[in-house]
Amino acid sequence: MSRRITILAALALLVSFGQAYPVEEPAGLNDQGFITTWLLLAPIPMEKGQSGAEALAKQQLKDEAKLQPKAGDKLKVGGKELVWKKYQAKEYYFDFNDFLGKQTEDSVGYAVCYIHAAKEMKDIKLKTGSDDQAKIYLNGKEVFKHEEDRPLEADEDTTEVTLRKGVNVLVFKVVNEKEDWSGCARFMDQDDKVIKSLKVTATPK
Repeated sequence: MSRRITILAALALLVSFGQAYPVEEPAGLNDQGFITTWLLLAPIPMEKGQSGAEALAKQQLKDEAKLQPKAGDKLKVGGKELVWKKYQAKEYYFDFNDFLGKQTEDSVGYAVCYIHAAKEMKDIKLKTGSDDQAKIYLNGKEVFKHEEDRPLEADEDTTEVTLRKGVNVLVFKVVNEKEDWSGCARFMDQDDKVIKSLKVTATPK
């Protein structure tokens, strides 16, 4: 009996330590370096008769390149209130249909994350893919654009970028014409090796 009490006491102590010292949050990347922690905002319906490329060119959100949302922020778009919500990707890509719980077509969505770098990293590779059209901003500047509809393919696009020391903001805009609606991104060095020192969060801090 006394041994059982000792074991129970030890377990209780471990639980209390777990509450006092929570497990550190994951780095927001999977083991292949794909970003899995995002803030998503969707759906924003395309205008009637608008093509995917036209929807991509239009700013559905004011100053979309400079977005720095946090979870719970609300926006009124087209007379409808939308909320930025944290999304943890189940695969290597974020999936707006999964996020919304239903297939949604002829719409625009935004994905944002905060990339923390311990030092400046010049001329690294941003590898991306999308379904369908996509535009990507890094620290307020457009670094990539794809204007045609296509299926998602990992690493289909490669863009050379620089990450500054500290917090970097990645804004990923994706237009969906029909069916699947997704995007993926990861950073690699010049030798196509995953950069494991990065941390990605849904908040700038």
